[in-house]
Amino acid sequence: MTHAQNPGRKAASRYNGLTMRNESVFALLILVLTPAIAKPDVVDSASNGFTVKVTVQIQAAPKDVYRQLIHNVGDWWNSAHTFSGDAHNLSIEEKPMGCFCEKLPNEGSVRHMEVVSLMPGKSLGMTGALGPLQMIAATGNMRVQLLASEGGTKLEATYSVTGYLLAGMNTFAAPVNSVLTEQFTRLKNYVEHGNPAPPK
Repeated sequence: MTHAQNPGRKAASRYNGLTMRNESVFALLILVLTPAIAKPDVVDSASNGFTVKVTVQIQAAPKDVYRQLIHNVGDWWNSAHTFSGDAHNLSIEEKPMGCFCEKLPNEGSVRHMEVVSLMPGKSLGMTGALGPLQMIAATGNMRVQLLASEGGTKLEATYSVTGYLLAGMNTFAAPVNSVLTEQFTRLKNYVEHGNPAPPK
């Protein structure tokens, strides 16, 4: 991703100018452009909410996946899915009520989610509305489970969202599923190869 000469100013302008319509269009574009390289699944969806699930097999021990899931989020998360334009502004505090937050220019910040449960090497639970879901009356619960399996770790990420949207919350199910599939596939690549981009 290329950055303008003054990325802080442009990022602040983009953040302040976000609209539900723009974010909805962005989410739909991601659905079309993101390849399904992990096992994604819209478990259920209705006008008042949805549940999506992403399953990824990672060739590393659960304790190693857990460590990089939390402590290296800025290295594997896609900068295109941030308000600041730089994933290295992201951090996850490893404690109950810890913040999955993002630094913004001029001492600004965004709380994406809040940590509600931790079992090192086994699971991470968070609540909150990701991305465009912050712009509407929505909230969600995400649980990431790390299960030891032959050759490494089976990561299962389940995100359940509820809220109100005139068009129906189910319209967000597929785009959110696609974006989360991309993120956890990038985590897999980062853990296995040290680079979140797909291996050549």
